Amino acid sequence: MSIFEKIRSVLFFAVVLAAMALCAAALMKIQVVDGELYLQMADSTSIAEQDIQAPRGEIVDAAGNEVVSNKVGYNVILEKAFISSDKQEVNRIVLEIAEILAEDDVSWIDTLPITFERPYEFLESRESDIAKLRTNISVQPYATAEECIDAMISLYEISDDYTADQKRIIAGIRYEMNIRSFSLSNRYTLAEDIPMDTVVKLKESSFGLDGMDIVEEAIRVYEDTNYAPHLVGTVGSISAEEYEELKDSGYMLNDVIGKSGVEKAMESELRGSTGTRSIEILSGVVVSDTVTEEAIPGHTIKLTIDMDYQQKVQSILENHIYWLQNQTSSNKKGENGNAGAIVVTDVKTGAILAAATAPTYNISDYLDNYAVVANGENSPLMNRATSGLYRPGSTFKTVTATAGLNYGIITPTTTITCNNVYTYWDDYQPKCTSWHGSINVITAIEKSCNIFFYETGRLLGIDRLAEYAELYGFGQNTGIETGDSAGYFATPETFTARRLEWQAGLVVQAAIGQSETYVTPLQMAMQASTIANRGTRYTPYVVDSVYTYNMESLIKETQPEVAAVIPDETGVTFETIIQGMEQAANFAAYSYPTVNEYYTDYLLTGLPEQAAIKTGTPQMTSSDDTGSAFIGFYPADDPVIAFSGFVEHGEYSKFMIRQIIEAYYDDNYEVASPIKISEEEQLDILAGISETEE
Repeated sequence: MSIFEKIRSVLFFAVVLAAMALCAAALMKIQVVDGELYLQMADSTSIAEQDIQAPRGEIVDAAGNEVVSNKVGYNVILEKAFISSDKQEVNRIVLEIAEILAEDDVSWIDTLPITFERPYEFLESRESDIAKLRTNISVQPYATAEECIDAMISLYEISDDYTADQKRIIAGIRYEMNIRSFSLSNRYTLAEDIPMDTVVKLKESSFGLDGMDIVEEAIRVYEDTNYAPHLVGTVGSISAEEYEELKDSGYMLNDVIGKSGVEKAMESELRGSTGTRSIEILSGVVVSDTVTEEAIPGHTIKLTIDMDYQQKVQSILENHIYWLQNQTSSNKKGENGNAGAIVVTDVKTGAILAAATAPTYNISDYLDNYAVVANGENSPLMNRATSGLYRPGSTFKTVTATAGLNYGIITPTTTITCNNVYTYWDDYQPKCTSWHGSINVITAIEKSCNIFFYETGRLLGIDRLAEYAELYGFGQNTGIETGDSAGYFATPETFTARRLEWQAGLVVQAAIGQSETYVTPLQMAMQASTIANRGTRYTPYVVDSVYTYNMESLIKETQPEVAAVIPDETGVTFETIIQGMEQAANFAAYSYPTVNEYYTDYLLTGLPEQAAIKTGTPQMTSSDDTGSAFIGFYPADDPVIAFSGFVEHGEYSKFMIRQIIEAYYDDNYEVASPIKISEEEQLDILAGISETEE
């Protein structure tokens, strides 16, 4: 062996020995120094538990027809256990998903209160969300929208390689993931109810979208979305405030919750019981995914409202407003009528049979474009049936009559002379609409004489009037499940609270339903029902019963609840008032000839049985701006339904009463479409109709 070969052999063995030494040292570090760490990594197992949302209970009408149901939809979700912990990789994934969705014009969840386009601006009417955003991303309280976007780009490590539009998309989704507490135990829903074509595209791209999945889940479906949307209500993502209040009840930040109407009022019944899913992770790899507890669907809610009748009442109201606005006669009145409500109740139980409000809205439109609906003309989101506050006008005279009779201020035969002007005070002399002469309470209700009730109210005094207003339910919530406005009655206390000056003479205005008395159409309907029941006032309700999800078994049924009983101190108090209301219903027979082609059958004398009503023309904001109101029940002798209505800035609301009654009794009743009337069709008598409704 040459010297070269010997040297090469020595060097070779030296290199081999050095390599072996290094390997031995590394092996010693792994086995001895870091052995425990690697053993823990090899053996580390974690189990994450996720909630499985239960299908929300359905809502059906009184006939059992679906009002709100569920369909199987496809949602895009992200799972923490399967997605990279690298922020840059997460950004790539969420952007790619969003761009696939955008290709099909499918929106994703983004509640960031900032515009999508530059220059960035905060969205209107989102002040509380803007304040939360600034807090959540740790910027100054007065940071601009641009500064908030810049802060999120830094916080979420969004690369400058992306365009401004892409950065905004990523920031919006990452922020949503943050506020929805995206974690191993809380998956994130990125988009809901996506079409099948988009599902296919996402599935085809899923190899590079770790953590994304498409799941089948129950999606809320609203059927008759134009009818009773205010009562049915909607659902939405739980807010931070709601979560803080409900987290101890098992709610999560990605839950859906009832936001209004029955959806909110019956949340505990509709929600169902959440199931549990366990994900086992071994050394960073998911090894099992098991449903350990099945979700239990929520209960089905049956309403007291028959949607077919509700639709007819809604059409009756909308048609009347249309007719008012399209009068062409020089004698036209109420052409500024633009909104209103009708409520129909079951006299014997308090169940709501219909609750129409105009303008209304479509729940689907509300969910798709809230801002457009919210900013619609004449506030369509307002539930005028339960929350619209109006002066009741002469419909309140029945309350004054009840108090006057029960306190002995008047009797059924007491007469008061009406000479058109009330002359008790020298410096304040309110008027009546006509000269009625010497009349009793029955005729005063029929003719709606102000003078009679001015005097009765003055003799009663404001305290006694307030007592009976309260007995009838004014100035307090009715107790309906979906909530309502309490309103208020014109007392010195009310004036003080509203920073107004009370004067003694105002008692007479309170006695005819004017001044600072404001009530809801629902309260007016319960007033009518109370008279029909001869003093028994029920608590109104819209939920008839609760069933299991598939309606196989009844869980509970709402029982009628008496809210108050007004005593009949004379034995004839209510019969006297009802007699006056019957005569008011018949008064139209000889006072109102046919008005036009649309209202040929408005006369109540043509009904199979006697009706009982009281109308009013209360002031809205000034003496020249009035509304039109009515209350009543049918049949008068053995009442079945009670009703009320109000048309803002309108007239002739009583013309709707016959249709309301006929539609209730006739399942095949068709509400006629309104027609534009001509000068020839508008009779001169119209000029004086409202004078009898003061």
